[in-house]
Amino acid sequence: MKQTFTDISVNGEPISPELIATEAQNHPAPKGKPGRAWMAAARALAVKTMILQEARRREIVAEPLELAPGQWETDDEALVRQLLEVAVVPEVPTEAALRAVYEANPERHRAPSLYEAAHILFSARPEDVVARKIAKDKATAVLADILAKPKSFDGLARDHSACSSKANGGRLGQIAAGDTVAEFEAALKLLSEGEIAREPVESRYGFHIIRLDAKAEGKVLPFEAVEPALRTAAEKAAWVRASRALVESLAAQAEVTGINLRAA
Repeated sequence: MKQTFTDISVNGEPISPELIATEAQNHPAPKGKPGRAWMAAARALAVKTMILQEARRREIVAEPLELAPGQWETDDEALVRQLLEVAVVPEVPTEAALRAVYEANPERHRAPSLYEAAHILFSARPEDVVARKIAKDKATAVLADILAKPKSFDGLARDHSACSSKANGGRLGQIAAGDTVAEFEAALKLLSEGEIAREPVESRYGFHIIRLDAKAEGKVLPFEAVEPALRTAAEKAAWVRASRALVESLAAQAEVTGINLRAA
């Protein structure tokens, strides 16, 4: 059955179906359920309309900012920004609150671990099924030779690796957490110093034979080192709460037809 929508207005100001249809393009919805995008767009426009009405009620004059050379805010964008600047007053996080967040789980605040590793790469594009099979077979065969004779790693890296590190026996030097693809890093975390992974490790680049030469576990950082990041996160969360409270307050006072702003 075809879904129908009632006329939508905020304090008597209508929001046209054409405008909602345009805005709906910015709101993804499950396949076959375009109505969800429509409703999300309608709520977003209703909230925007309330904010613009409040800006006019406060007699705020639009002062557009230049976002990039030659690119300026529209008057409506400027009014929304200016209203939020004066009407949203987020709670300032205290040091005690930030310290409580830190002490609740200090393990979350570790410095990145450092690794010294070597690898032999057998490259193959992710979409090339045949090349992936050949690369895996070659990696498996070479790994068997290395496990039987670990000192052969350097020479086999120079002979087989598709990585520029082959010139250095496959050694990658010092790398930090986040410097490599997730699969490579996950393998490093499971290895002890001097150990070679017992199976080739697959990534989007192909298959890797990996050896961990050294590892320095990242230490838990002191509160003073992470306080700036904690404060930034807390300030962002406080702004979201305060802006939501503003919208809820405006919605409670507004006469809205055709849409439920509680889901906005």
